[in-house]
Amino acid sequence: MTVDLVDRVRRRLVGGGIDASPAAVADAVRAEVGVVGDADVLSALTLLRQEFVGAGPLEPLLRDSGTTDVLVTAPDQVWVDGAAGLHRTGVRFSDEDAVRRLAQRLATAAGRRLDDAQPHVDGWLPGGQVRLHAVLPPIAEHTCISLRVLRPANHRLADLQALGTFDAEIHQLLGAIISARLSFLITGGTGAGKSTLLAALLAAVPSRERIICVEDAGELHPDHPQFIRLVSRPPNIEGAGEITLRDLVRQGLRMRPDRIIVGEVRGPEVIDLLTSLNTGHDGGAGTVHANSPQELPARLEALAALGGLDRPALHSQLSAAVHLVLHMRRDPTPTLSEIALLARTHTTVTTRTAWRSGAWTDRPALTALLTSRGVSWP
Repeated sequence: MTVDLVDRVRRRLVGGGIDASPAAVADAVRAEVGVVGDADVLSALTLLRQEFVGAGPLEPLLRDSGTTDVLVTAPDQVWVDGAAGLHRTGVRFSDEDAVRRLAQRLATAAGRRLDDAQPHVDGWLPGGQVRLHAVLPPIAEHTCISLRVLRPANHRLADLQALGTFDAEIHQLLGAIISARLSFLITGGTGAGKSTLLAALLAAVPSRERIICVEDAGELHPDHPQFIRLVSRPPNIEGAGEITLRDLVRQGLRMRPDRIIVGEVRGPEVIDLLTSLNTGHDGGAGTVHANSPQELPARLEALAALGGLDRPALHSQLSAAVHLVLHMRRDPTPTLSEIALLARTHTTVTTRTAWRSGAWTDRPALTALLTSRGVSWP
């Protein structure tokens, strides 16, 4: 079935205002080409379904349980990332126009605009589990599509130990951190397993405690009876209706939380999170993109500046609000690689490594922190 025939069938369906049901598409195919066999009609239906429904030829890649990213960089270059790492697939588009049509259709599904006047788009596809980013020429040489798949994070600490994320000793320590109601941030790069670890830690929170979690998308799914999720909302095409993470942190504080969680700190909501942790809400947490615990203070400085909080105030809030930093890295599977303590020196906050890659560097300090909260070393 040629691309020209696909276009003719599409025009017939759209021009006649016909619902694109399998029977209607089959009739349109026969009307355009005359008498054809059942195999040809089936082939046409498959191709047209890719043109009209879901992510088209990318749909099978998205349905693979191991896929984290699907990337289109040219009509003949479709890449997928997952447990096996980034690799090129055999999926091909017929031409540049086919990629552009898919990008524009996905943008429409996400409630966004993508055309020559607005040649880039960022949004969530229906269901909130796939994030879309696309750019059109001349920003890029070819139309590029990036689809990030968010898998529900619902592991328990025992599951992560079995997967090799950490050993039995650290498993016990993480449970003690939750029992002591220490506030912590989880750092790491994209795909390092930050949300997976956070969900497992939240599942270890006692069932009598109420958790209010603020997210950009419903990624965290801990096994906890009192887990309440608030999800942000982007503005619509007219630029209205936006609900930010910062709005939701403020709303969450009015919902009688025992612990307040921000799924991913990426903007001025860091100010409200730190404020909440300094006003009686111990045991809060969040994730932050950072290359190491040592870079966390600088990263938070930049985010707080977006909300108008200056450097001295940020460091003052941070030193009083956050006790620990847990750093995740992908090597090649998600691994907890470092635990660091926060310490204030004069007017700034620095991090001090307590444990890294199986070796203790400051166990007494962590022991003292747990003891001060009434929890003995596991």
